[in-house]
Amino acid sequence: MRKAEVTRSTSETEIALSINLDGTGRYDMQSGVGFFDHMMDQLSRHSLIDMTLRAKGDLHIDDHHTVEDTGIALGQALVKALGDKKGIRRYGECSLPMDDAHVHCALDLSGRPFLVWNVTFPSQKIGTFDTELVREFFQALATHGGITLHIDMRHGVNSHHIAEAAFKAVARALRMAVETDPRKADEIPSTKGKL
Repeated sequence: MRKAEVTRSTSETEIALSINLDGTGRYDMQSGVGFFDHMMDQLSRHSLIDMTLRAKGDLHIDDHHTVEDTGIALGQALVKALGDKKGIRRYGECSLPMDDAHVHCALDLSGRPFLVWNVTFPSQKIGTFDTELVREFFQALATHGGITLHIDMRHGVNSHHIAEAAFKAVARALRMAVETDPRKADEIPSTKGKL
């Protein structure tokens, strides 16, 4: 089974995250940050990766450490659950519209972390949530998941819609990339023989 559990304990956060790559998109998020839970719900639901998150962070300071450390834990969980990556499709992409927003994601589970981020938010906050934390989450995910991750906004005027379109686009691309390729189910998708 392609499952993983990761715990991360620092002076700033306590994170416990479990995932099942072969799930149905069941989610149970409790980070203490309402908007972020909503985004993580979208990530789980649209990737079909079951996720359970328990995060306790220094929210009396701000949401930064909780969001970033969750991205770190999710990247680490993906690496554990994928193992040697035998049989996966490896690449995924999605061009996702949400009302005024249109975000494109292309990713490669390459083992080579890189984030290309071409997203701008018209506001600094979505409720009490700092919009700059969306990039921080995806940077942590790409770095610790070994993902080449490109996220490009094509349109958008509403910050909530832009953020949600980004999470959903990444989710759909991730769903594609982690799926088993029935034509190459016993091979690692690289001419190097290793990812």
